[in-house]
Amino acid sequence: MHRDRLTRFGFEYLKTLFKILGVDVYVAFQEEPKDYVQEPVEDFIEIATSFASRIYGKRSKQYKEVVKCIGEAIKDSN
Repeated sequence: MHRDRLTRFGFEYLKTLFKILGVDVYVAFQEEPKDYVQEPVEDFIEIATSFASRIYGKRSKQYKEVVKCIGEAIKDSN
């Protein structure tokens, strides 16, 4: 339906690959065309956001595990 449902960036590369393999890709909801500066900037922001969410997600998980372990240690010591 939307381009970004297939990939966050590099849509044209995948479209070309699928074309070589004999598969047609149709996007139902087109966005307005972007200029040559806007598209790479948006791609960079999406990549940075993806990596940041992975980093902070891991930190959050680690924090929760530490809190859980400390809570269990306190219960065991009583």
